[in-house]
Amino acid sequence: MANRDIPQNFDEYRPRSTPEADPWSLDLEDIDMAYGRLFKEGAHHEYFKRLRQEDPVHYYARNPFVGPYWSVTRYKDVMAVDTNHKVFSSEPSIALIDNLLPGEVVSSFIASDPPKHDVERKAVNGAVSPFRLTQLDDLIRTRTVEVLDGLPVGVPINWVEHVSIELTTRMLATLFDFPFELRRKLTWWSDVSTSAPSQMGLTKDERVHHLLECLGTFTEMFKARQFEGNESQDFISLLANNPQTKDMEGLDLLGNVLLLIVGGNDTTRNSMSGGVWFMHKNPGELAKLKANPGLIPSAVSEIIRYQTPLSYMRRTATEDIMFEGKHIKKGDKVVMWYASANRDESEIDRPDEFLIDRDKPRHHAAFGYGIHRCLGNRVAEAQLRILWEEILKRFDRIEVLGKPDYLDHSFVHGIKTLNVQLHPKG
Repeated sequence: MANRDIPQNFDEYRPRSTPEADPWSLDLEDIDMAYGRLFKEGAHHEYFKRLRQEDPVHYYARNPFVGPYWSVTRYKDVMAVDTNHKVFSSEPSIALIDNLLPGEVVSSFIASDPPKHDVERKAVNGAVSPFRLTQLDDLIRTRTVEVLDGLPVGVPINWVEHVSIELTTRMLATLFDFPFELRRKLTWWSDVSTSAPSQMGLTKDERVHHLLECLGTFTEMFKARQFEGNESQDFISLLANNPQTKDMEGLDLLGNVLLLIVGGNDTTRNSMSGGVWFMHKNPGELAKLKANPGLIPSAVSEIIRYQTPLSYMRRTATEDIMFEGKHIKKGDKVVMWYASANRDESEIDRPDEFLIDRDKPRHHAAFGYGIHRCLGNRVAEAQLRILWEEILKRFDRIEVLGKPDYLDHSFVHGIKTLNVQLHPKG
């Protein structure tokens, strides 16, 4: 790309691989999977299908915002990268862009390797342990019932705003023991941290201001909960009172807080929305679920696979390596496309179909694999399971009024708007 053609901001960037182009007629070197509009328009699946067939470890060199990177698109290759942290490091970032703040590396345990990763992950694990989940089960149900019973019937509503955001934000407030009345700040900080400033209607300086506000808020909470005898199981108390993390501060604290907010927000929130859309588009699967509610856990796994709320995780090569016939050099960015792995025909039968009664429903890549497997995956599954149990009790169907409005984003595969009308059971 000649210098005169380099766009000055994120919104002006247009690669040759657009939603309007034919994925099968472009030169392979022109396919840029980091282009968010592919995901917004649902065009990414066909591009990934071509890469899996013709160039499963694919190099793109001309994205002016993220730099050159490799795309790993087959299930088995994604697993090989995800389980080899010695060669494919999580440092300095699991996103294609290195720095969340200008000139600063914001670290977190998901963007770290052992031993730092293991220490910090273990410190917060108690907040989402199986025992803790049994304690949270009744609370999740109570809140789900409250939200669903408060929905207007017979008029259009945005399911994302009224249900998905509300339920996930309530859970985040619990996991952080965050002031309940201020819980929507958690959603805001999550969106600010994962989106380009222009997508949030912010300048770069305003984005920095909001992230520093997040840091200041959680620094105060961290210090306030740092006292002997505090056995609370919220994320901040656990970090503040663990001998190996009690001195965490500054950008390390911000990075881990944002990791836990985004992890608790995006997977559940977008699967809550995606599931409603998938059931609307596949009434036969909804009929199966209504006839056999015992399929709900399987349906939850299928919803998560089909949505794949986080499209990728990035690694950085620590040494030169020949990988599937390609020479990856030390320092190269390597992207594991979970969104592609979850549609890999060689690994998953009929992958483009939404089927809630698969033989191995939890066989998907949406939670990652190995030491970095999603910390809160069981909490996310519990929230979705309870939501669908309560939906089936109340509604004959949830009618979707028009297509979802997806994010212009290659990392978070999220839904901004899903207008629905509720049809209660007769």
